[in-house]
Amino acid sequence: MAASICPACAEPCVEPRLLPCLHSLCAPCLRRLGTPGEPNRAAIALRVLCPLCDAEVALPPGGLGQLIPDYTALGRGGAAGTTGCDLCADGAAAKRCQTCGARLCLFCCQAHRRQKKTASHVVVELESTRDCSQAGKPFFCPSHPSEELGLFCEQCDQPVCQDCVAERHRQHPCDFTSNAVHRHGDSLRELLRSTQQCMRALEDVLGQTDGVGSAIRARAEAVATEINVFARGYVKAIEEHRDRLLKQLEDLKVQKENLLRLQKAQLQQLLLDMRTGVEFTERLLTSGSDLGILVTKGVVTSRLAKLNSAASSTHPCVDDSIQFSPQERAGQCHGYELFGAVICKAVDPTKCTLHGEDLRSARQNELTGFTLLCNDTMGERMGRGGEAVMVTITHKDKKDCAVKPTVCDNGDGTYHISYSPEEPGLYAVCVYVKGQHVQGSPFIVMVKSKFRKHQGMFHCCTFCSSGGQKAARCACGGTMPGGYQGCGHGHKGHPGCPHWSCCGQVKMSSECLSGFPSDRSQRSLLRTVEL
Repeated sequence: MAASICPACAEPCVEPRLLPCLHSLCAPCLRRLGTPGEPNRAAIALRVLCPLCDAEVALPPGGLGQLIPDYTALGRGGAAGTTGCDLCADGAAAKRCQTCGARLCLFCCQAHRRQKKTASHVVVELESTRDCSQAGKPFFCPSHPSEELGLFCEQCDQPVCQDCVAERHRQHPCDFTSNAVHRHGDSLRELLRSTQQCMRALEDVLGQTDGVGSAIRARAEAVATEINVFARGYVKAIEEHRDRLLKQLEDLKVQKENLLRLQKAQLQQLLLDMRTGVEFTERLLTSGSDLGILVTKGVVTSRLAKLNSAASSTHPCVDDSIQFSPQERAGQCHGYELFGAVICKAVDPTKCTLHGEDLRSARQNELTGFTLLCNDTMGERMGRGGEAVMVTITHKDKKDCAVKPTVCDNGDGTYHISYSPEEPGLYAVCVYVKGQHVQGSPFIVMVKSKFRKHQGMFHCCTFCSSGGQKAARCACGGTMPGGYQGCGHGHKGHPGCPHWSCCGQVKMSSECLSGFPSDRSQRSLLRTVEL
């Protein structure tokens, strides 16, 4: 197997380090990540740009020196440089001594077992690529260079040596790397399967974007044909209008295609990043050492989780909803009234509706109103404002009596119309959108008079107020029946007079109280009467 090559400079890897985006760079390339004239700036920078994927990645607090070594690249390089026997350098390595870590050919293996000094060493077969990658020299603790990293601290989530366990990790749960790698390797495999599913979903979305792009172009061409047919019947003004419409359509098509192209590029980059992550993770799990898996597990998990999160809500960002409305007013050109506009959604006055509890009734000198809901040709809510809404409110009997309404654009396709009528009576209300009546317009509103408070004093009944005259007439039109004499008879009832309830609940005069029944609660009632 060839030596590991740096993907940035195409040179053999020297001290390869792993960036958070899972791209591995050699030490010289990492030092060149700083700005021109400051080659060592990257060593202390907090964020750098990966030269392979252009992703801005965060560095550990200590800078580049704290990046995790790429043990997979080191393993590939180690396997490439030591494929032969470590003792004779002539034969191909077939076995490995687990005690001293040397790779041995068959001849040296026999000699290794015959020598007294190495006769007790344990020699095993080199069975797989992963075994070969693990057959390299052990990794040593950076804090204790003479100690091998053979344990894994579960609390700190990092490999440690025996001296580390005795010092900083004394009370922490630790286990051998060969045991810990099984637990953490399973979680990485599960995350890998999830990422692979997201990759397939992304590939499907990319296929859909191509279909949407074709639909947009096809729809744009169809709309352009409609516009050309519509414009042939007009003279110079219409031809100019046609050119403007085509330019607007082209801009809309370009805008949608640019958005789609941008999304496609982002999805392709996301898919490329996922492939990189998947390939690295697969390589890590198949050919990485136990220690390499445990050391790299954190950054791999973080990267794959971030990529999965970015891919969870991907879908085409635009659609082919482009329409041409020949009935749309477009103003004038050279004195000619123009119609026709390219829209994604158009309001239809015949589909607009009016709503409100006070739609057909109001009260004099009181603020009231109703709501206009604008819909498109499909009857769906517009969802945006800016429409030309006009409202007129005119008295049916007094033509010179008109109410000036206030139209408030809510910006969501609804408009609130408020007004305060000064005169009672019937009013005709007309609501227009783009010069056309909306659904239900015009309609009639009944404005009622405002109640006025009575400040005077009423006697108990009209009969008593008239001095007992039999011909006395109540305000309702009723008269006293014959034979009633005196106030006491009058209080027994006033047949057919709706004002009795009023008369019985107001302050009585002294002359009326003389013959009134002994119900004292009725005598003390005081109330303001509203007519």
